[in-house]
Amino acid sequence: MITSDFLVIGGGVIGVNIALQAKRNFPDSTVTLLEKEADCGEHASGRNSGVLHAGFYYSADSLKARLTKDGNKRLTDFCRERGLGINHCGKLVVAANADELPVLDELLARARHNGVTLHDISEAEAREIEPRVRTHERALFSPTTASVDPREVMRAFVSDARQSGIRILTDTRYTGRKNGGIRTTEGDIEAGYVINAAGLYADKIARDYGFAEHYRILPFKGLYLYANEKVEALRTNIYPVPNLRNPFLGVHHTVTLDGKSKIGPTAVPCFWREHYHGLDNFRIGEFLEVMAREAYLFIRNDFDFRKLAWDEMQKIYRPHIVKLAAGLMNGVETGFYTKWGKPGIRAQLLDTSKRKLEMDFKMEGDKHSFHILNAVSPAFTCAMSFSEYTFRKINDLIS
Repeated sequence: MITSDFLVIGGGVIGVNIALQAKRNFPDSTVTLLEKEADCGEHASGRNSGVLHAGFYYSADSLKARLTKDGNKRLTDFCRERGLGINHCGKLVVAANADELPVLDELLARARHNGVTLHDISEAEAREIEPRVRTHERALFSPTTASVDPREVMRAFVSDARQSGIRILTDTRYTGRKNGGIRTTEGDIEAGYVINAAGLYADKIARDYGFAEHYRILPFKGLYLYANEKVEALRTNIYPVPNLRNPFLGVHHTVTLDGKSKIGPTAVPCFWREHYHGLDNFRIGEFLEVMAREAYLFIRNDFDFRKLAWDEMQKIYRPHIVKLAAGLMNGVETGFYTKWGKPGIRAQLLDTSKRKLEMDFKMEGDKHSFHILNAVSPAFTCAMSFSEYTFRKINDLIS
């Protein structure tokens, strides 16, 4: 039987960094990382946009605001120090009309509260940065937004984890809690402290420990459509003014690490947790659970779910998503966008008591276990800062 002082469930970017932080905080401890797939980062951590966010979207009282600025700097420095690719392309946030200008003002105010560099620029100045951009009168420019290859970054984190002596068990699925540890598909593991960073299954594992009573994961599928234009046809990321009432940022133009571009993402409600393609990973219990929850939200129309679902489903139609992207930039044609990228699934937390999507990071725990319930975007950017914050909370619980 394997025994471990710290057991981390989930080998995504958050889980790997939490395991690394456990080893830093307790160098003489044994740390084990459990991952159900053949390798770490096979889900959201390896399928995300690769954008390092600056931290100006989030209200000043949020964890996202507290962790993103520092996370951006630390991950940028990590990439430089390790020789990993990084594209310092920045980001423009543009307004479609005069009604959206107050949201630019709100984002600027949030940036100032959060200590994030964000420039309020004119339409002419925006075109100097990206000649093809479309905006009404003004725009915002974020110089610290960058792009990386998330899989390359994940490989570096996993390498550090192995070198630090962390035991990584792949192809090993959590199957339940037992006294003093957990059960897995490869046998039981005794654990002094359990940390749940299981993403799409975090709420289910948390309920085994008496947590996540009023929370459930609601999965949304994200797809990007890649451009066949030449490299560097787009100079910077271009994002629309967001709807600050939900956690999605809308269809935007993303510059990749290699200078290519893509549009998206979608945020289509899934029918089960790992609903990537066709009937892959289909589980009847998950299907019934997720569909019942979505039907309930549709009927009640909590947080305007009907419109959200309809708007996102339309984006699967290629001419429609291209039309949305064309509102941000000139010279966008359907023929430029022919290849869909690998889908990713956002493990979005739903607060069932308040019937709303959770906007901020969310975690719960006690002296025996700790559960990361909502670690969606910008969690990749925040991973290093997030893990430090997590262990400050854990230290308070176990001390």
